[in-house]
Amino acid sequence: MRKYLSFFRIRFIGGLQYRAAAWAGVVTQFAWGFMSILMYKAFYNSAPESFPMEFSQLTTYLWLQQALLAMFMPWLFDSEIFDNIISGNVAYELCRPCDLYNMWFVKNAATRLANTVLRCIPIIVVAAFLPYPYNMSLPAGWVQGILFIVSVILGFSLLVSISMLVYISAFYTLSADGIKILTVTLIEFFSGAVIPIPFFPDSVQTVFHLLPFASLQNTPFLIYVGYTIGSDALISVAVQAFWLIVTLVAGRLLIKRAVKKVVVQGG
Repeated sequence: MRKYLSFFRIRFIGGLQYRAAAWAGVVTQFAWGFMSILMYKAFYNSAPESFPMEFSQLTTYLWLQQALLAMFMPWLFDSEIFDNIISGNVAYELCRPCDLYNMWFVKNAATRLANTVLRCIPIIVVAAFLPYPYNMSLPAGWVQGILFIVSVILGFSLLVSISMLVYISAFYTLSADGIKILTVTLIEFFSGAVIPIPFFPDSVQTVFHLLPFASLQNTPFLIYVGYTIGSDALISVAVQAFWLIVTLVAGRLLIKRAVKKVVVQGG
């Protein structure tokens, strides 16, 4: 365990060095957040009773989305891992006295968390002091707050485990670009990153919730704003745990098989 904590600490500290990029990201996310809120405001003004969420809930959802963007953005991949696999330098990784899957998992988690720490606090602080209903509010209740924390951890772990499947696919393909583009597109659409899932028809939402992508940012954010409550919230968290176990097991089985068959050219 100590060696994985070392990998995590090194990657996390390294990620904290890019402060200028983080501040640029914060400015961009503020601009995007305001544009999204104003766009939805125009729709709400036309027919407020026809939307499934209160506008104050939606604004909190959107600010959470921006504050935790680095944690849940699907396009954040570690190019070093892909380069090592394609170039054959993964042979050096296999010589390390540690589990390859665990090492890559903690490195990816550390990178995302470092970016999140740098960006989320300024966004949350500023969004909290905006005038109602454009501000980011507190959780709907203390139970919602606890479930939100649990759900965020599960959703974050699930996204990293899905990313691990994309990395492992590079063992079986000449280029992982196609799989990366497909995965990012699916996650962006089915996780509620483009349009919150409650805004879709009920029949479509049923399909969305059967997929693992809805268990990413959609579940914790809807719990936070009080849209998903009671037994529905507990079921949503249980679904997150289910998909996390499925993707972790699938990733371990695939990487075990890939490592047994990997061939490194050269000498």
